[in-house]
Amino acid sequence: MFILTIMGLIIMFISSILLVIVNMISKKTFIDREKSSPFECGFEPKSSARLPFSLHFFLIAVIFLIFDVEITLLFPLIISLKMSNPISYLTVMAMFIFILLLGLFHEWNQGALNWTS
Repeated sequence: MFILTIMGLIIMFISSILLVIVNMISKKTFIDREKSSPFECGFEPKSSARLPFSLHFFLIAVIFLIFDVEITLLFPLIISLKMSNPISYLTVMAMFIFILLLGLFHEWNQGALNWTS
């Protein structure tokens, strides 16, 4: 039994060394200029670093993240449906959805969802 353990460790050690050596040998040695250049959200990296960033795009991304997180908060409410009082469950769920819809209506009235403006 002891000999099998030692043999297994030796085989694992040799195979890990072989994997490292094969990984070093198989790497490409030429450097591609396009692949090594940074890619930042579709902006051209060869021009000035002080390009104006679309604030509207940023606001849409933040709104998406906020609503995405709030939607994930609805999943525990669905799971706890069997264990809760139906009246309190409906009250909490209705208030949560009402706050979501109120936030969406506010963003709509502020014009944050109009992409063309």
